[in-house]
This record gives sequence, structure tokens and C-alpha cells, in this order.
Amino acid sequence: MKDEFIKVMEIIEIIFKALSFENFEAQISLRDPNDKTKYVGSDENWAKAEAAIVEACKEKNLPAKVEYGEAAFYGPKLDFMVKDAIGRRWQLGTIQVDYNLPERFELEYIGSDNQKHRPVMIHRAPFGSMERFCAVLIEHTGGKFPLWLTPEQFIILPVSEKYVDDARQMLAKLEDMDLRGCIDERSEKIGRKIRDAELGKYPFMLIMGEKEVGEGTLSVRRQGAGDLGSMTPEAFAALINDEISKVMTY
Repeated sequence: MKDEFIKVMEIIEIIFKALSFENFEAQISLRDPNDKTKYVGSDENWAKAEAAIVEACKEKNLPAKVEYGEAAFYGPKLDFMVKDAIGRRWQLGTIQVDYNLPERFELEYIGSDNQKHRPVMIHRAPFGSMERFCAVLIEHTGGKFPLWLTPEQFIILPVSEKYVDDARQMLAKLEDMDLRGCIDERSEKIGRKIRDAELGKYPFMLIMGEKEVGEGTLSVRRQGAGDLGSMTPEAFAALINDEISKVMTY
């Protein structure tokens, strides 16, 4: 069971890393030693499960706070408490041991000794409540989602209506490279488009004018960082893919 716990912990670590959830605490939720009547399962199984969770945290070098009386009635659990933008703690990822359902459903398997055994169930919920997870993510990022997750990774800004058709062709080319974006086709000055794109939290702004169209390049700006210079579409796609790969490598 300890090995299974560690595998699920590693899944949650991958998810938190990909979403830049760095401000979190692990909580080992054990049963109340002074009132065991509200829990199901034998003392022996509870002792094994609780010891496995504690050992898994030690093996992964994961600092964890022990809370007595916070276990579910069917078994102990490991909760991941994430702090939101104003410091409130929310339980997102959770791993729980369940002795109740295998008993109620009379689950059995044949072991290596050719005998019947009752399994222990592990609830794996890397996101916890999906609605709560999405709410904390939106608040945590302030709408500035990770590059791999954001609905639109870039916005193309034609300097005038004359270059809108070229921008559409460029958009199609970038989409063929599995990038996601859109075009600001409004009849606004380029300064206004850049400002609105910054406020819209588009990760990249791709400016297209006479020079860029003539050379087949893009003038690239990063949201919050400014001008990154001129790039070919292929170089821009490589920039995005490299940045994503650094976060998603595990």
C-alpha cells in the first residue's frame, strides 16, 4: 500500500508542478484515538494504513502535518492543502484508504497463495473537487494561465486592416504547428491593440506590418516582459514548445 501511495503522490506532484502550485501543505489525516466508534475496519488494518502513509511521506521527503480526527470513517488519508491568493487553505488533491467498500461489495481476489483475499481500496483524487480546483486555479493565476493550458497562447496584431489577410494566413500556419491563437482585426491603432492584449493576458503578441509580411517573420512581444525581437513562425513555435516542455517534463 505504501508503494501505491507514493505513485499517487507523484501524480499529484506532477499536476501541482504543471500548474505552479508551490504554496501547499500536506496533511496526514488520522482517526481520533479517543473515539474509534465512528470508524470502520480493524485496529490492525488502521495501524498498517496509517503507518504506510507516514512512511510514504518520509520516503518522499514530504513535510506533512498530522491531524487526528480528520480521517474519513472508512480510512486515513493524505490531503494536499493549497493556499489561495489571500491565504485561505483549500483541500485539493487527496489520497484515501477505504476498508468499507471492499467489505460492502464483498470484493475478493486470488492471491499468489491461491487463496481468496479482500483488497484495500485507495481513492485517488489528484484534483479533489473539480469545481473547487478550477476556482482556486483561476484565483491563483489571476487569469494568467500556464502557457500549455491557456485557451489562446498568442494573439496576432496587424498594424492595419491591409495586413488582416496575411494575419489569417499566419494564424492558419501556426495552428498547423499545434499552437492556439487568434487575431485582433479591429480598426484600432497598434498601441491600443498591444495595451488591450496585455490586459487580456495573452502570453504572446505577434505584430505584423509591412516589414514582417515582406520577410515572413513575426515581431514578438511577451506579456509583461516586452519586445522579444523578430522571429520566424518556426522559431516562435519552438519557443512555445520549449517553454512548455520545461514545465511538463517529469
